[in-house]
Amino acid sequence: MTTEQLAPISPDGDDGPDSAVLACALPRAPGVLARLEGVSRSFTGVIEVLALRDVDLTIFQGDYLSIRGPSGSGKSTMLNALGLLDRPTVGRYELAGVDTGPLPDRDRTRLRGQRLGFVFQGFHLLPRRTVFENVLLGMAYSGVPRASRRARAARALERVSMTHRASFYPTTLSGGERQRVAIARAIAGEPTLLLADEPTGNLDAATSAEVLDVLEELNGAGLAVVVVTHDPDVSSAARRQFTMRDGRLREEP
Repeated sequence: MTTEQLAPISPDGDDGPDSAVLACALPRAPGVLARLEGVSRSFTGVIEVLALRDVDLTIFQGDYLSIRGPSGSGKSTMLNALGLLDRPTVGRYELAGVDTGPLPDRDRTRLRGQRLGFVFQGFHLLPRRTVFENVLLGMAYSGVPRASRRARAARALERVSMTHRASFYPTTLSGGERQRVAIARAIAGEPTLLLADEPTGNLDAATSAEVLDVLEELNGAGLAVVVVTHDPDVSSAARRQFTMRDGRLREEP
């Protein structure tokens, strides 16, 4: 058993000691990247909504899994929980050997920046920044030292075959190219887990296949990938496939 040690982000982007995060580090089985145990999430209102119901999930290093379900099934809530964007009402979430439950928001932000990359349906690129600048900005909260960021941005663009568009602006790119830039931004900080929310939702079938090829190549290089989708074709590209319905997660045989 090992304990994963995480360095936080200091204001200038350099690494430094962090007793708050390390205090939550736990013994972790080799190969386990993330684990949800008995996780439920409810939202109170006129009627209480139980968006996640007693979810158990183990994500291994180098995993490639998909979570598919209709609107309202709990997919987005699941992604928010995995991405440390929301806290479970009940249950435990461990990421890289750290029990995330007791962490204050600042330490959750640090852990998110160091370990997670995000890709969204809407790309979320800044239109007045070049492709290269967009990828650089993605490392602002990742803990990557400033001196290393340009080299990492260049390497990330090369991995998604977008080096030739580095000086272009997002508005001049096709949808597929913009998603490749978004992926480069997500991996520039070298996360251990990539979370993709409907990554092909705005793309045609041919371009979607190209984006899935990129995700498969990244996964083949060791990056764990979780894709949340409603599309059965996108879901079937993953080695482990899950479905969500009424907040319950089930792995397909």
